[in-house]
Amino acid sequence: MVYPEDQGFESMSYSELWDRVRSYAAALESLGLQRGDRLAVQSENCVEWAWLDWACQALGVVLVPIYPTLPADQAKFIVKDCGTKLVVAGGEDQAEKSKGLEGVSVVQLKEGAGSVAGIAATLSNGMSEAELLSRIDAVSPSDLATIIYTSGTTGRPKGVMLPHSAPTWLLKRVVHSLPVDERDVFLTFLPMSHVFERVAGQWLPIHCGATAAFAKSLMSLASDIRETRPTILLGVPRFLEATRERILDSMKKAPFLRRKLFELALVQGTKRARGGFAPLAGAMDAIVGKKVRERLGGRLRFFVSGGAALPPHVAEFYLAFRILVLQGYGLTETTAASSVNHPERSKYWTVGEPIEGVEVRIAEDGEVLIRGKSVMSGYYNLPEETAAAIDAEGWFHTGDIGEWEGKHLKITDRKKDLLVLANGKNVAPQPIENKLKESPYIQEAVLFGDGSEYVYGLVVPNFELIRKELKGRGLDVTADDAQVLELPQVAEIIRSAVAESNRTLADFEKVKKYALVSAAFSVDSGELTPTLKVKRKVVKERFASVLAGLER
Repeated sequence: MVYPEDQGFESMSYSELWDRVRSYAAALESLGLQRGDRLAVQSENCVEWAWLDWACQALGVVLVPIYPTLPADQAKFIVKDCGTKLVVAGGEDQAEKSKGLEGVSVVQLKEGAGSVAGIAATLSNGMSEAELLSRIDAVSPSDLATIIYTSGTTGRPKGVMLPHSAPTWLLKRVVHSLPVDERDVFLTFLPMSHVFERVAGQWLPIHCGATAAFAKSLMSLASDIRETRPTILLGVPRFLEATRERILDSMKKAPFLRRKLFELALVQGTKRARGGFAPLAGAMDAIVGKKVRERLGGRLRFFVSGGAALPPHVAEFYLAFRILVLQGYGLTETTAASSVNHPERSKYWTVGEPIEGVEVRIAEDGEVLIRGKSVMSGYYNLPEETAAAIDAEGWFHTGDIGEWEGKHLKITDRKKDLLVLANGKNVAPQPIENKLKESPYIQEAVLFGDGSEYVYGLVVPNFELIRKELKGRGLDVTADDAQVLELPQVAEIIRSAVAESNRTLADFEKVKKYALVSAAFSVDSGELTPTLKVKRKVVKERFASVLAGLER
């Protein structure tokens, strides 16, 4: 491992990691935890998070990660639902979210004598190698390794149960699709609470004997990359797109000759990546491409992109500078990875070929179905939802629509309403829409955001109440709805209602942009079903130009 220490980075060998995990395991046992118990961790990324995770896996303690960005009510729901005895917090702000819950203790992860790290430091010899090995041997492959909560279409977080057999089975096979070994260096910067980072960024490098490095922060990521010089980087499309935008923006301000060389390198490199005629690609790569790669440490083999759809133009930008981006596909319910592009057979507009042993088929309605030992045991304490997700033959219904391009899988649409933002966060729109409609001034709200960096949507005001409010302010409200909508006071009323709703949401759930619609949705006009449910596809098509403006 390589992790931040003081102003630089500290290295840790595998034998030192083993000793650290022993001390953390001793600390957890001193806190009363044993095989089968739940432990919730709510913390920003840090190496102590990883040490805690490995200690839990060794003891058979079920680790339940909670996003540090979640508001208190959602964090408390997860803590109570999973039945944990202990919450390990990354700071006092995180600890506050779980304080006061009956039967739940809260300790710090790394600050203070009573923290897990503090206790571990005093128990460096608190557990012998033989004792830790006996704990590991007692853990069964069918025992739960982790419960990861993910938003469903109803908005109620569902705990995905992954047994030890799921990641261990998958990791043995993924190396055939994603050739990595002990020579590689992975750099961690995605949220460790997310299944993608945890499986591919934490467990995979340790499985293959590679080095797992930890970025200091997102703010220092550029310098961290240059210092740690990773060979593998995991990223979500939004990160890749934001990096592309920063490079393009910096080139706009560059001197004329440098800017023109970059533009020529990009054009020629893109043509080469598409298989076109690019006679100057080699020369431009030597002049420009080499410098771009040096900014990424100089030895990057490839990016692995997951968590959301990768726009082809983003992949082509990196390919223009001979930086490979391998798109993969999977869900929390399938232990993160079900398919991925192989470096030698990559089709960047697809999500790659199924990982060895993972069965993938397309149902009659186009839904992608997945079967294999990497599929979850089920949703914690939700037998009906589990039965709906995994059929009698063991096929997990992903809710995604797909098709085959040879042996490569393409995801073409989403069957369910769940929004997947460009940063990989899942957002259930219905609870947010319902929260918006709690305002008496909002009659209808429809949210979108798949592939976008934020949630946006359409709001239909309750014109009856709006008129009453405006009339009470002494304004003329005899005009039609479309004209009333233009009044600045209407924008103010709705803005206040949206802000009130946003205050109760996690940052990634907040409605960042919206447009007001003057015509109410109806069954006759086609936006509502007979049971008065909104037809999202119809709304999206009819208001395509308005929504396009919100997405920019």
